[in-house]
This record gives sequence, C-alpha cells and structure tokens, in this order.
Amino acid sequence: MSPIDRCLTSMARLSLSQFSHVARPSATSIPRFLAPALVQSRQASVIRIKKTAKKKRAIPKDFKRPNLEKTGFPQFSLCEAMRVLRAVEVGQPSASVKYEVHINLKTARNGPVIKNSIRLPHPVQSDWQIAVICPEGSEIANAATAAGAVAVGEETLFEAIRQEKIEFDRLICHESSEKALNKAGLGKILGPKGLMPSQRMKTIVSDVAKSIRDSAGAADYRERQGVIRMAIGQLAYTPDQLKANIQALLKKIKSECAEISEESSKEVNEVVLSSTHGPALSLNGKLRDAEDQVTPEALSSVM
Repeated sequence: MSPIDRCLTSMARLSLSQFSHVARPSATSIPRFLAPALVQSRQASVIRIKKTAKKKRAIPKDFKRPNLEKTGFPQFSLCEAMRVLRAVEVGQPSASVKYEVHINLKTARNGPVIKNSIRLPHPVQSDWQIAVICPEGSEIANAATAAGAVAVGEETLFEAIRQEKIEFDRLICHESSEKALNKAGLGKILGPKGLMPSQRMKTIVSDVAKSIRDSAGAADYRERQGVIRMAIGQLAYTPDQLKANIQALLKKIKSECAEISEESSKEVNEVVLSSTHGPALSLNGKLRDAEDQVTPEALSSVM
C-alpha cells in the first residue's frame, strides 16, 4: 500500500470515530413534513350538541276573526260595493257574472258546521236540471217526469252515474229507493259533487213532485273553514233584489246559528260581497250611506 493510501485510510477511520458517539435522531426531532408516518396522530375531541325539540305551535280552538270596530277596516254600503264591482266588470257579459257573498262566522274549528239549502226571493239560477231516484215505471216516476225531472229510475240512473254521465244539477231520492241508493255505493262519485241525497239536506223525500217545485230556484250552501260562500245574485240585479237575497240568507243562517249555539258558540262576524272578477268588499249593513255618490236608481239600469 502506498503512503498516500495509508494516509487517506487513517483519516477516514478518524472521522468515523468522531461521530460514533452521536445519538441517532428520534422520531420527535424529525420535522412532520419529512416523516409524517412517524408522527403520532391526534384524535379530535367530539362535542355532542343536544338538539332541543321544537315546540309545535298550538292551533287556536276558534277561527281568528278581526274586530271590525277596532281595526278600522273599510266597510261599504251595498250601493257603493255594487258600484265598485260593476265598474270592475265593465265589458263582461252580465249573465255570466254573478255576485257572491262570503259570511265569516265566529265559530270553533271542531264544532258543528252549517249545511242547508235556501230558496232566495230572486233566484240566481232557475233552470235546474233535476233527477229523481225512484222505482222505474211507477206512479212516482210519472209524477216526477210531469213535474219536470230530466231523469228518473234506479238502475238506469245508477249506471249513468257510474259512467260519469251526470247531466243534472240536483238529485232527489224517494224514500222507497233509499236502500237501493245505499246499496249502489255511489257516495264516492256523488259526494264530492255535492249531489248525494241525504235526510239532512232534505233530498230524500216522500213527495217527489213537491220537492221538485220547492227545489226550483233553491241554492245550496255549506260552511267551510268558518266561512259560507254562495252566489247571491246576477250582475244585472238591482240593489233591492240583492238586498232581499242577502237578508233572506242571513236570517236563515242566524236562525241555524242560534240552534247550534246550545252545543257550540257560533255567530255571524262579517258579510263580504264580491263578484266573479272583482275584489271582496266588506259590507256595513246599510243600503246606502249619506256620502255615497250613486243612488239605488242609478244601479237599477242595465249595464
């Protein structure tokens, strides 16, 4: 071995002996980005948030009705309301536009409802198509046809109803055919249309001819969500005609409310008049106010 090689070997041994006592680096002394596998992972602490159950909003027992005296809500006389509604309906065929009355009741949500029919002093619709459920070919059927019924019978009429061939506005049942009607099971078809005969609606009768005469011009009404809505007149009606119809309806509804009040409180809170395309106007119960610009005579003319 040459002297130069011996010198390099001795220098290498000396340098290794100097670093032999240095400790190896620990895992904690190595930066995280150099040896992430050696770094112990920390567990995230879980914080549980207790969810508080939302309280359900209590539904009031009665329908909410405003106090008209305290709210200061504008109210109109009958003549002023008719003037506004007729102005809105300008250009519309008078025969196709009708006045509609909305009677808001102070009543309980789960209380008994008002459902009946009335023959107005000035009928809104007089050309009712009436069908009668009665034994076919009987004297009752002949009397119903003579009184103006458009269809009579039992099975033939039941089959037409099942096929949705309902070409009548009212359906009357003779008491002798009540069992056949219940057996036919037509409630799902007639019920939603308001045509199902019942004792309460006085459409299951013993005298068919008399019932047809009484039903001519009669109108049905029913309370829904504390409100009774019904067509009360045509656009060409005079204020006196409309007043007579509204008074007759209110008188009957108030009498029914008095009968029901023994079980549950029920009374008239507000009367609202509207038209087919017009707004709803609250009535103050007067025919005409002193400051009204229009007279009942002016509203009696043809539009």
